[in-house]
Amino acid sequence: MNLSKGYLLALVGIFAYLSLQLVLPFLQYVLGALLLAFVLFPVQERLENHVSPTIAAFALLVLALVGFVVPFVVVATAIAGDVARLLQGIEPEALQLTELERLIAEETGREVDLAGQLAGSAEQIGSILLDQTTMWVSALTHALVGLGVMLFLLYYLLKDGNNLMAWIRSVTPLPDDVQNDLYDELSEVMWAVLAGHVLIAIIQGVIAGLGLFATGIPNAAFWTFIMVILSLIPLVGAPLVWIPAVIYLFLMGEPLLALALGVYSTIVVGISDDYLRPIVVDRYAQISPAVIMLGVLGGIYAFGVMGLFFGPVIAGALIATVTVVDDNYDRLGDESDAI
Repeated sequence: MNLSKGYLLALVGIFAYLSLQLVLPFLQYVLGALLLAFVLFPVQERLENHVSPTIAAFALLVLALVGFVVPFVVVATAIAGDVARLLQGIEPEALQLTELERLIAEETGREVDLAGQLAGSAEQIGSILLDQTTMWVSALTHALVGLGVMLFLLYYLLKDGNNLMAWIRSVTPLPDDVQNDLYDELSEVMWAVLAGHVLIAIIQGVIAGLGLFATGIPNAAFWTFIMVILSLIPLVGAPLVWIPAVIYLFLMGEPLLALALGVYSTIVVGISDDYLRPIVVDRYAQISPAVIMLGVLGGIYAFGVMGLFFGPVIAGALIATVTVVDDNYDRLGDESDAI
């Protein structure tokens, strides 16, 4: 390597590091933009047959806002309402604090004011939250800026996606057929995670949630959201919620509803996993549940919320890349020697 090449490579390394520092504060939003762009780009290509790339990208940006952001806000509002009702349901009278105070006085000989202590604790918590107002405002501002960054990136990823892929292909030192194999494998992994993992988890959680609504489980919207999240983790899933719900109904004197919820959840939710997952996943790459679990749990630690989606993708992408290397390594070595 001569001095000129070394200098250029050093510049690339320096600017790559500095660029990474620009991305890290908004990493969650950048990953979200990449995820939405991947899902919507096939639609972008179809729309470009009828309208300009600019109009197509703007239309899909509006679709993303309506189709993803609005439902998220609606669900978040419903969940917040359920949480608020849970907190409002915790009253001193319901906790029987007077009786508990009497028992403590009989056993220890000391009188305690649990209600007063709880009220004092609530005041302290309120003071702490008030002191943290600046932090909350800063977090909200960062979230709004991040959302703007995500939408801005999404628009240009859709509008200039073909140009970006052409540039990536031009600077990648691999033959076109090997690049085709690599990108096809990575695309299959991405769709396998989104369709066979995320989509099935959402379907399972919603189906199980319908049973909670039908049997009158309190705060069903909140628990449905929890089941969707749990369904993203293999071998965990919705049973962690609907089994306690069945027990709750039995304890509340509703054995028929409990039996109905148990049968419904076991059969219907089980069928959604046993039949829908193979139908969806068989169309794309086969990913082991072990890879999914490691990707989900490790992804949360590495990337936060977006790690739920990108963790399994990264783990699956490694397997796909190794497969492409194994299929083409000897041939690429021969071509390199020939050059």
